[in-house]
Amino acid sequence: MARLQLTPLSPVLGAEVRGVNLAEGVDDATFAEIHEAWLRHGVLFFKDQPAPMSEAVQTAFARRFGDLHVHPAAPGSGEGDAIFVIHCHRDSKVANGNGWHSDVSCEAEPPMGTMLQLRQLPSCGGDTMFASMEAAYAVLSEEEQAFLQGLSAWHTSEHIYRGRYEDRGVEDAGKVYPKAAHPVVRTHPETGRPSLYINRAFTTAIVGMENGEGDALLKRLLRHVERPEFQIRYRWERFDTAFWDNRCLQHYALWDYWPEERLGHRVTVGGDVPFFDPSAPAPAPSPLRMATPRLRPA
Repeated sequence: MARLQLTPLSPVLGAEVRGVNLAEGVDDATFAEIHEAWLRHGVLFFKDQPAPMSEAVQTAFARRFGDLHVHPAAPGSGEGDAIFVIHCHRDSKVANGNGWHSDVSCEAEPPMGTMLQLRQLPSCGGDTMFASMEAAYAVLSEEEQAFLQGLSAWHTSEHIYRGRYEDRGVEDAGKVYPKAAHPVVRTHPETGRPSLYINRAFTTAIVGMENGEGDALLKRLLRHVERPEFQIRYRWERFDTAFWDNRCLQHYALWDYWPEERLGHRVTVGGDVPFFDPSAPAPAPSPLRMATPRLRPA
């Protein structure tokens, strides 16, 4: 049986993986270990990759987790337009991922996972931060958890996607961009663990709350989930490949390297409708539990 070489990056999330060359493909035993480690750590970073994966190999690996997802706004390439080229340079209007988000959470069935291999890096900078929404939920008091379990929030995309990719030839006149309401606390469909499901990029309002009350709560939640105790900051090496779970993490790709370039190939795996299961076991006490400001409006 395969034996992955795993190095955790923090007690909260993330692990480096060595001993696997993704460009050669993986057998069933290795994939089973990868899948288990991914569910445990939330994001895996495959190190020491000697060369870029072909589009066929990258899409084949991602498809083992589920059907491939096509971005609703960005131009794609490869099989079924599933390859999204991440490319930021001196003439870019905006940078992909430069803000906290869970990929395309505005869709009714947001992507479950994202796989990115970086092929070109700046001389310094270009790190990506990841944050555990399971940890962000686990440190809340039982009262705060119970209050948030009954809420939903709007995730919208018009403000992000309209005109965003016109420099890549995308004309979106008349296009309707997705929006959806999702539970503020979602249950992971594979692990059963709860996490907060709001992010600064897409989440725009709390459903059923008057603007003042809802806006105040959302601002508090967004400040809470972005606390550094829940985060790691990853420094890439060329051909490193990350695979992260959008159902329980969010991430932030830092655009601090202008005018240099950063380029990678991304494949995203389709997901399902977020839900909250009140019968799922309560999360274990968090080692991060500490005094936190009350989130519920007075």
